Amino acid sequence: MMVGSLRFKIIFYIGVFVLTFLMASRGYSTLHIAATVVVAGSLAFLPYVYALLIEKRIDRLETFLRKQKGNPAIYINYVLANKLEDEASSIMAQLIRKYKEPNKQALFKAAYGLYRKDMNAVREAVPYIRLSNYRAYYEVILLVEDGRSDQALGALDAIKRPWMRSALMAEIELRAGRHDAASQHAREALRAVRGVHRYVMYKEYERLLPQSIAGLSY
Repeated sequence: MMVGSLRFKIIFYIGVFVLTFLMASRGYSTLHIAATVVVAGSLAFLPYVYALLIEKRIDRLETFLRKQKGNPAIYINYVLANKLEDEASSIMAQLIRKYKEPNKQALFKAAYGLYRKDMNAVREAVPYIRLSNYRAYYEVILLVEDGRSDQALGALDAIKRPWMRSALMAEIELRAGRHDAASQHAREALRAVRGVHRYVMYKEYERLLPQSIAGLSY
């Protein structure tokens, strides 16, 4: 945990304690005090949720992710996006130890398998992915890897998130050697996605389709 983050949490919790003490001393009901604590706790997590799901700026996302070493479920995004080989296997081992059920391991295993180009690992993980959009996403990736691009195109309708569809279209066009079309779909994906997924996608296109990130405003 970073020192700045720890200091903020200590100050925040002391502030909440003082506030609840003052409310209790002035006769506020237990319900009012409890509601205050819940609201305050929710506000404390807003910056975290914003970075995770809404933030667009790559530099801020990178700063956020680099601070997540103590949270392997989030930090793995930074590790895989930057291809940190030395850390990838150890982070995966932590996740497997932490999450015992196959359905909780599935997304991590699918992402790690794709990172390692191990399609058998992806194929084994997919049936356990509960989130339908993500399951369909990896199913389409498997079709593309198997050379069944026509079927992959037909399967895109099952995916409801625009950034996922655009990212998959970029992959299909890239495999077909149509770099201009791939770059166009990659830019569409980047415009549609937010948060940690945006960072991972940006780093991938930075390597594979650098023209797709040129001129994008962040």
